[in-house]
Amino acid sequence: RMENRIFAFVGDSLGRQQFQSLMCLITGGKNDTDVEDASAEFGLTQAPGTLRPDGWAYRFNRTNTTILFYWSATLCDIQPFNQSDPRTKKAVHMDRPPLFLKKYFPRFDVLILNTGSHWNAGKFKKNHWKMYVAGKRLSSTHALRDLKKARNFTVHSILRWVDEQLENTSIQAFFRTMSPRHFTYGDWNTGGRCDNTHLRREGQLMKGPVIDKAAERAARNNRVKLLNVTLMSHFRDEAHISKFSWKSRNGSQDCVHWCLPGVPDTWNQILYAQLLQAEASLHTTTVGIQAAPTTMAASTLAI
Repeated sequence: RMENRIFAFVGDSLGRQQFQSLMCLITGGKNDTDVEDASAEFGLTQAPGTLRPDGWAYRFNRTNTTILFYWSATLCDIQPFNQSDPRTKKAVHMDRPPLFLKKYFPRFDVLILNTGSHWNAGKFKKNHWKMYVAGKRLSSTHALRDLKKARNFTVHSILRWVDEQLENTSIQAFFRTMSPRHFTYGDWNTGGRCDNTHLRREGQLMKGPVIDKAAERAARNNRVKLLNVTLMSHFRDEAHISKFSWKSRNGSQDCVHWCLPGVPDTWNQILYAQLLQAEASLHTTTVGIQAAPTTMAASTLAI
């Protein structure tokens, strides 16, 4: 079912973890000489002076399956004020999709979007991000200067754009809901911890949102499907990288990202189940119209 398809993850570092998870599920974590680096084909090359490229793309030649990730923390277009100054301010156009998505969207077969963890004052200040809508910078009193509202507005805007692009295509698009954070006794920069080692039971959930209201509302009457992982992931506060991050030497813990193998593997299993469900629904419809059976490939994550 993954033959001759391009799977594209576009989002933040948690989207990158889901991409890494899928690569590991398919390869079993082993080197495979059949896998080709196709990053350059999608413009994913490392620019001089940068820590890493904007993403990666790998092709499994036996099945012509490509899996890629593109880094877009806010899931919208970000343009620097001054291209030649690495410390320049950047315009965050909250009503525009990333240029990468606009350029390569027609080539994708399955698209998985996410954004969430960078919509906070610390990230905006550190990255010199300035909010723009309709090409104009927002005033200091604009309602969308509230970052929760800004994220909601962006999710609605981008999903609406994707929905328009899905017209008369076979592309399947998903938006993955917020991945929960599990800091206790502080936050990421004030000694917050997540070194619990026991599974939570229902009724023992930590404080925090268990649904992604913005995503659920944006996906209504929209062809973008919701990959709803927030509640199920909320039970797994013991599954974060925690004190085992390389950054933990200074006493901080990572209670945002997940250990791999781990929770993102389940996200991908849910994704795959939704793809199978969509294919089965299409198959049923086709049989109903044509009154003829259609041969389907065996169901497996291995390609």
